[in-house]
Amino acid sequence: MKMMNAGVHQAEKRPGNLSTFRLQRLAQLTLAGGAALGAEAARAVNSLPGGPIVNAINLPPPVTRIAADQMWLHNFMLIICLVIFIAVFGVMFYSIFKHRKSKGAVSAHFHESVKVEIAWTVVPFIIVILMALPATKVVVAMKDTTNADLTIKATGYQWKWGYDYIKGEGEGIGFVSTLDPAQREMSNAGKPAGDDYLLKVDNPLVVPVNKKVRIITTASDVIHAWMVPAFGVKQDAIPGFVRDTWFKAEKTGDFYGQCAELCGKEHAYMPIHVKVLSAADYAAWVDGKKKELAAKADDPSKVWDQAALVARGEKVYAANCAVCHRPDGKGAGPVKPLDGSPVVLNDDKLKQVAVVLNGQNGVMPSWKQLSDTEIAAVVTFTKNNWSNKTGQVVQPAEVVAARK
Repeated sequence: MKMMNAGVHQAEKRPGNLSTFRLQRLAQLTLAGGAALGAEAARAVNSLPGGPIVNAINLPPPVTRIAADQMWLHNFMLIICLVIFIAVFGVMFYSIFKHRKSKGAVSAHFHESVKVEIAWTVVPFIIVILMALPATKVVVAMKDTTNADLTIKATGYQWKWGYDYIKGEGEGIGFVSTLDPAQREMSNAGKPAGDDYLLKVDNPLVVPVNKKVRIITTASDVIHAWMVPAFGVKQDAIPGFVRDTWFKAEKTGDFYGQCAELCGKEHAYMPIHVKVLSAADYAAWVDGKKKELAAKADDPSKVWDQAALVARGEKVYAANCAVCHRPDGKGAGPVKPLDGSPVVLNDDKLKQVAVVLNGQNGVMPSWKQLSDTEIAAVVTFTKNNWSNKTGQVVQPAEVVAARK
């Protein structure tokens, strides 16, 4: 290193080599800068159709009539505010310039002016009416959830969404939509990738195009909010209360949103993905989904052997639990490990069942949305995996009794 520094020092001293050295140094810096820019470009994200837009300065492209009306209203209000701004400050600066003291202006002395009183009462009234009429029309339309073709209940959980098709084509379908585990792993590693980072889910909400969809929102634990910007929809989901909103997508495709209410430590991991299909494709999806649910339907009175429950529980754990507790059961941060856990190893099997059903300490959410067989299977799996070799088996009937 000393020899290199000496060589550089000598090169800088020699006039003949000075320009050459500087050119070489410039070339090195250029290459280094190019490599850095290349690395940055590799990490750059693009606009996601139906989702976030890079460097956006306006509302997202609307795909519903309500969203289009909201954008028009937004621009209309912006124009009115801009006109008021220009008028007020124009008059103010004109008055300051025209009636300045250096030009010999003398201030007037009066107590009141009927004309001024009428002007600053009537003009703001007219402005308010001009703003209120279109705003009221849009707000009333936003709350008109009547005559829906499809009704879906969206239930917020920490930290996922549960969807139940209550009325219309697809009635009886229900599932949970959770962040894709690969997305969570990227977040944990600090290496985000892809245009749909933290927006990809395992089960998107599927709806038909050009059909009025009513969304009923509620929550099981804390306040959440169901929001899809492209639809112009944002509705709070409050425990113990029912709210509703609606949309009618005019285009097929994938559209994204997120929980818009700070709901806990994993608020960022609660995306919304809505897939809008054509009528034929939606009918095919409904048919396939009903067959899938029928195949998964379990008799809670069925008695399972340990091997079958462990195999079933491994799949349930990978789909729902491994995100927080990790595949090796070691946990991370505030999430307690399941490998060697006193609750898991406890002789009283129902203690762990109660934790799965009801949650614990605000960190472990409730998993009541899982079926009795799925809960029995995942509890049996954790009790007989890793270093946990309890030999205990939890049957679905025991979970049914614990729910009461």
